[in-house]
Amino acid sequence: MSSDRSARGSPPQILSAECRADLMGEWPESGLDIEPAILAHWQPVPIREYVIKLVSGCNLACDHCYVYTMADTSWRSRPALIPRATIARTSARIAQHAAHHKMRRVRVVLHGGEPLLAGTDQLDYTARVLRLHLDPSVALEITIQTNGTLLTEEFMKVLHSHQIKVGVSIDGRAAQHDRHRKYASGRGSYALAAEAINLLNMPSHKELFGGLLCTIDLRNDPLEVYAALLEFTPPVIDFLLPHGTWSSPPPGRDESAATPYADWLSSIFDEWYFAARQESRIRLFEEIIHLLLGGHSTSDQVGLSPADYLVIDADGSFQLTDALKAAYPGAPETGLNVFDNTIEQALRHPAVMARQLGLAALADKCQRCTIVSVCGGGHYPHRYRRGSGFLNPSVYCPDLIRLIAHISRQLRSSSSG
Repeated sequence: MSSDRSARGSPPQILSAECRADLMGEWPESGLDIEPAILAHWQPVPIREYVIKLVSGCNLACDHCYVYTMADTSWRSRPALIPRATIARTSARIAQHAAHHKMRRVRVVLHGGEPLLAGTDQLDYTARVLRLHLDPSVALEITIQTNGTLLTEEFMKVLHSHQIKVGVSIDGRAAQHDRHRKYASGRGSYALAAEAINLLNMPSHKELFGGLLCTIDLRNDPLEVYAALLEFTPPVIDFLLPHGTWSSPPPGRDESAATPYADWLSSIFDEWYFAARQESRIRLFEEIIHLLLGGHSTSDQVGLSPADYLVIDADGSFQLTDALKAAYPGAPETGLNVFDNTIEQALRHPAVMARQLGLAALADKCQRCTIVSVCGGGHYPHRYRRGSGFLNPSVYCPDLIRLIAHISRQLRSSSSG
């Protein structure tokens, strides 16, 4: 297994010995020593992906949603619909950053809440303005992540006009999906989500089908879930570990060495990896395989590659990954916004730096781990523990170790056979 430590040399020591010894503050805001990193000629990685929150609300009341059911409730104070002036200013900031770094490609994910609540006109306006500000030489890729319940032919016309790819969230068959993804009335949303996916699978729309996102529920049989997702012939499947922290653990995850999520995912990995024909890509598995073979990650779920994305909320505020809402109130906030600040300024925020400094910004236990170049400490929000902040291994640490070991063994067995 390759190691980023050997490939890139020793990491810069950006944490003072005093800070490492005394973690009474919430790291990284209290404890990340910024000046030595700057003096050591560290430079931030430009932002290449933006998650734009078109709306603050949702038409569903999913009980596992990190936006509305966990620690942070700031969505209540955001505009219900992102104002057009905020969209225009956001677009100008993105174009400014792309020009400064001579980028050739920018990716935008339209998100919410449920982004289709914004309506067709707002969707069309957003895509047009994003393209208007960027230099024509810059390729713009736009995707939208939706629960699917509002997707119609009218939306498809707008999506086609801007070549916007669509990802749909679905958790398996009706009983599995509707356990969590419900309306406030308690009615399930599976039928409409499945209808949306079938719409995307029509020959006239299939080019815009981006893939499926499935949140893992340990109560569901993994192979049944996988079979249900494959029936929709998705190009890509993303399996999402439920967001949680050491202070508020996800379902079935505690301080023990048990590995329920690794066991769940390993069953699907074997079915996927040893299939006569892989019917769909599974992003998490591909990332781990690529890292085991010495490559670099393109996702912040695993690996040590610097996070190169930023969230713009409906009020124009620059935020870190919105999964941080699972940690504590205000965790995603930077205190910066598109009206008063540049993206260059956001890059100097301690938490942005912590997500870009790779090995140097991990807990000592992670730095000593033999699979750190693959695991990368796990997803940043999952490292939080009240009192020490994010300078911890992932709450999914045992699962990640076991899953990576399982995939590594299967790779070796298939190559030797």
